[in-house]
Amino acid sequence: MNKKIVLGSLCLLIVDIVTKMLIDYNFSLMSRKDIIPNFFAITKVYNYGASWNILTGHVIILIAISILILFLLYLYHKKFLLNIRNIIAFSLLFGGILGNLLDRILYGYVIDFLDFNIFGYDYPVFNLADTFIVVGIILLIIAIYKKEDEYVSYSRR
Repeated sequence: MNKKIVLGSLCLLIVDIVTKMLIDYNFSLMSRKDIIPNFFAITKVYNYGASWNILTGHVIILIAISILILFLLYLYHKKFLLNIRNIIAFSLLFGGILGNLLDRILYGYVIDFLDFNIFGYDYPVFNLADTFIVVGIILLIIAIYKKEDEYVSYSRR
């Protein structure tokens, strides 16, 4: 795997771990600290499922899915042009998936804390790893649209 992707993934994984540790040690479960009233708060929750509590209580399935996705991403990343956007995209994806996977393996749940209320909709609480994953997917969609997933150069790996 490309060294820049590995380094980027590790840096993002560390940021995710540190933020979750800070929240876990400084907030009690379900406590809330308003940062921007009626818009953004820090709320510590333990998520035993995936997004919107999908597969709640099925941690083994979520761990297996994460490992499978990491493996498929590892195979898939080799098809992409190695430009800065794609390196960032794969770093975000690997770092984010590893961050949530580590939580599930160590605790059986994911530590979530970013709590937004957007136009009256109380969005489900999430974490930085989730953000990394979403942004990484968006960047990959752009790369696919630009046909950068059809590039193969083994000399650049």
